Amino acid sequence: MNARKFIAVNSREALKLVRAELGEDAVILSNRKVSEGVEIVAMGSVELSRLSETRLREDKACEPKVTAAKPASSLHQKALDQASTLGAKVLDANLQRAAATVEKAAAPSAPVADQTTGILSEIKIMHTMLQEQMACMAWSDMQQRDPKRSTLMRDMINVGFSPALSRQLLDKMPAKGDQAWVRRILGHNIRVASAQEDVVTRGGVYALVGPTGVGKTTTTAKLAARAVVRYGADKVALITTDSYRIGAHEQLKIYGKILGVSVHAVRDTEDLKLTLSGLKHKHLVLIDTMGVGQRDSRVAGQAEMFDAAGVKRLLLLNATSAGSTLDDVVRMYHGAGVVGCIPTKLDEAVTLGTVLDVVIRHKLSVHYIASGQRVPEDLHEVNLEYLLHRTFKVSAAPAAFAVQELEFPAFMAGSGAAPMMRAEHAL
Repeated sequence: MNARKFIAVNSREALKLVRAELGEDAVILSNRKVSEGVEIVAMGSVELSRLSETRLREDKACEPKVTAAKPASSLHQKALDQASTLGAKVLDANLQRAAATVEKAAAPSAPVADQTTGILSEIKIMHTMLQEQMACMAWSDMQQRDPKRSTLMRDMINVGFSPALSRQLLDKMPAKGDQAWVRRILGHNIRVASAQEDVVTRGGVYALVGPTGVGKTTTTAKLAARAVVRYGADKVALITTDSYRIGAHEQLKIYGKILGVSVHAVRDTEDLKLTLSGLKHKHLVLIDTMGVGQRDSRVAGQAEMFDAAGVKRLLLLNATSAGSTLDDVVRMYHGAGVVGCIPTKLDEAVTLGTVLDVVIRHKLSVHYIASGQRVPEDLHEVNLEYLLHRTFKVSAAPAAFAVQELEFPAFMAGSGAAPMMRAEHAL
């Protein structure tokens, strides 16, 4: 077996060498401590698969009547012997499981293709399990070697940031870094709309989009109120495309009456174009849209209508939603016409890490934040210092939803790849 040795100061660095040389699918055969640090013996998955197929062909040609009583000639038994010689204690239990499958597959009635499939399937399972074990060991090593970095990682995850973003940021943290450094780098990576980009100041036509219940109608009224105070009611108009929700038009008409601005209802693209042509003299036109789930087919149709009419969009993000849900919302609603976002329901969110994580990873521009139902009081300009202070503020969240120290290695072992961040602000 053409295995290769990799030696580094710790498990994490050794794994990096393995992946760089043999790729992400490399099979780890052993892991042990040596005087230089940690030694890992590994083999490329493609090479191991070829070796498996070659060995099966040899067995078929030389011993056409192989029975389950002769498993010693199998590839996995030889791998087990060699791994044992190399001191691969971590590998033993998993190879025994693979050997049992190979023994069963080697019966005279089993076709060669079935044998190969079974062996490769077991190799995949072993590969996954060993990678998880190695990752657990790497994170345990990190906790012992760099407890401050490990604590910051756990803090970021417990306030809502994803393991991927947390890991990438802390990988770049200097030795003297602390939570203040983390906040500063996060602040550099949160893009806030400038005064020139502000929709109220700049003017134009904007549609507020997002799933049901995210606060589109209320936020539309809040933005309109700001524009009315600055430019007057005759310079602002409201439009609704929501003909599905009962009372939607009436609710917007109530806000329009309070603010003294006109309210219009449209049904389709041509109706929208006609209505907008009559509102060209307005400084700001805001469009309240129907709320549909991000996976609803009407989301694409809505985007096409606004693109056809030249309407820019602001995406509303519910700060109380789970990270995977917000990721899905951004993927489904994002497009060339989206100029930024407004996080909403900050008053209901226990922590803000999740919504800020999504904003950073998807590089969204934040225009305002909404934190309540009052119009117009509960719409605020973005204050990064307050947002990050609120994010890391110790909360009374139930311990059941927090990752504890002993659970941390297992939790991090399965985390995915890191996202893109602005490296110039993370050094």
